Amino acid sequence: MGVRIARALNGEIISADSRQVYRGMDLGTGKDLKEYGEVPYHLIDIVDPGYEFSVFEFQRRFVPAFLGIQDRGKLPIMVGGTGLYLEAVLKGFRFAEVPMNPKLRAELARLSLEDLADHLKAINPSLHNTTDLRLRERVIRAIEIAQFQGDPSSQPSLPDLSPIVFGIRWPKDMLCQRISRRLRERINQGMIEEIKLDFYGLEYRYGAMYLQGQITKNDLFQKLNSAIRQFAKRQETWFRRMERLGTRIHWIAGDQDPTEKILKVLEK
Repeated sequence: MGVRIARALNGEIISADSRQVYRGMDLGTGKDLKEYGEVPYHLIDIVDPGYEFSVFEFQRRFVPAFLGIQDRGKLPIMVGGTGLYLEAVLKGFRFAEVPMNPKLRAELARLSLEDLADHLKAINPSLHNTTDLRLRERVIRAIEIAQFQGDPSSQPSLPDLSPIVFGIRWPKDMLCQRISRRLRERINQGMIEEIKLDFYGLEYRYGAMYLQGQITKNDLFQKLNSAIRQFAKRQETWFRRMERLGTRIHWIAGDQDPTEKILKVLEK
């Protein structure tokens, strides 16, 4: 849909997906690069797996991508479902670049994962990503960031934006059917073969369990299918929160030619 809109409006796409930044992780993150054709895209395949990509870096890389598109006389179209990345741009959040703190890390090394998670929740009650709590390295890094006392002025200024925001809604039963069909397609296309780590989200975590013989292939599908549905619910919760905090979202029915409806709204 984003590609069709970009073609119609002479646009270029900026991805707002926290995992599509990684090279080689195509099926598990749903890049669908063949769909883009001649439409330029940005912030996809920009770092290697293992690199710790953050919302701070997303914001920093967004600025030149956005300005470059404008300089070429084209329309920037941001597409993706990572809520924090979207808000970081739409709301102009200011972040400080947080260096590693060896002293703090030495203190945290003595704590269990459960204690680390409790500590993080205590200092950051509005924690946005509970997935981080399953990975020791991420919990420690999150504590490091939460306790950092620094100046966000080093972050480059974001351009002035006048965005129009669209969200796609599906009836619940149809959404569940689409998730299941999409998952089967990706598994059949070779998603399991590209799995290396469980650091990058649901598909890779459960895929690694299957490759290690902890679960069967049927278990892989059932557990992952359920987990993706739960993730979709968390996305909906995040977007409702964005609306409560002032972001106007034009909701479009996904089963009623959403591309055409979006273009008609933009014409007005």
